[in-house]
Amino acid sequence: MARPASSTGRGSPWTPSACGLFGGDLTGANPVDRAKRGSKLHLASEGTGLPLSLLVTAANTPDASVFEALLDDIPKVRTPTGGRRCRPGKCHADKAYDNRRCRGYLTRRGIGVRIARRGVESSTRLGRQRWKAERSIAWLAGCRRLRIRYDRDSQRFFAFAMLACARLGYNRLPCATDPHARAP
Repeated sequence: MARPASSTGRGSPWTPSACGLFGGDLTGANPVDRAKRGSKLHLASEGTGLPLSLLVTAANTPDASVFEALLDDIPKVRTPTGGRRCRPGKCHADKAYDNRRCRGYLTRRGIGVRIARRGVESSTRLGRQRWKAERSIAWLAGCRRLRIRYDRDSQRFFAFAMLACARLGYNRLPCATDPHARAP
């Protein structure tokens, strides 16, 4: 049911069915934005900032709870010898992932652990490596469709997030007309 037309004679574009009452699935109270409902993007990227894995969860989901799923979602990479590498060499993460379960998971898989410790290490020291992942997240936030979630359907929102990651990967490819481009 639409809102009644305004006194100017033009109808209002706002309708309850389009806006949705609770913002759709995979939304939760945002702990830093006055409990507005929102989503959070979890991103795993390589050393140069290229996105490898992406997950969408509710804004109030703890980062450590999706850590294993995020790393398991990283695709296998072909090595120069022809084999496939199934795990990264080391994992740089911020203090949100500092718990025994995340560290144990990395150790079991044989991945080097570089997670900042709460109350022990300052965030500036790990920032030498973490800025690459933060830069990738900032590139994704440059997409207006991801900054403000307009879709109630989480699958559609995830599809746009994957398109944004594909665009980041495409922008990293050397251009064929560029004289300074490297040959593959």
